[in-house]
Amino acid sequence: MIRLYLVGLFVLFGAIVANVIAAKLHLKSWYDLLIGLSETRSYWSQLGVKNLIWLLIIYPFLLGLSAFLGNLISQKFFSL
Repeated sequence: MIRLYLVGLFVLFGAIVANVIAAKLHLKSWYDLLIGLSETRSYWSQLGVKNLIWLLIIYPFLLGLSAFLGNLISQKFFSL
């Protein structure tokens, strides 16, 4: 249970860092996407390739990496 919690903390921290990176690079976040889609269904066409690559490739990779690191640290240091 503690291991799951630690991995969750790493994913949460990774999501916060990824959202800060997105804001600094003027990229859309998932929150922007959901708000845009709630306003109009044509919002997908307003996203550029750069935003789509961020949302569909880089952002999930960063979250997966943070989960991997959290799992690795919990295994190596806490043997849970």
